[in-house]
Amino acid sequence: MAEFLSDEWFSKVDGIRKEHGDVPVPDALKNLQLNVVVQGHPDGDEKQVHMAGGTFDKGHVDGAPATLKIPFDIAKAMFIKGDQQAGMQAFMAGQIQVEGDMSVIMQIQAVPPSPEQIELGKKIAAVTA
Repeated sequence: MAEFLSDEWFSKVDGIRKEHGDVPVPDALKNLQLNVVVQGHPDGDEKQVHMAGGTFDKGHVDGAPATLKIPFDIAKAMFIKGDQQAGMQAFMAGQIQVEGDMSVIMQIQAVPPSPEQIELGKKIAAVTA
């Protein structure tokens, strides 16, 4: 198992993606981009990641319409455990900040993942500490 967002974790996730092959992404998510700043990672670093075309990867992308700033534990609950309620509670409590176009966040939340995305998510969760 690898710590969420560590280099080892990204390496394991890349292997899982290659093994799993192309995963269909709902049309509403295909062209969406979102930068994410994860604060309070256990290694002490702030992690910059992005979501683009339904995938999650290192670094930020140029031109993303919004940036989400989120604590590590909330990011892990949302992105690994699929706990959207934790995200809503954290947002309402002011723990999550959005810079830019809030409608991007709302659009991502409104689209259910494909069955293939759910299966891929389970495999990624299984290697995540």
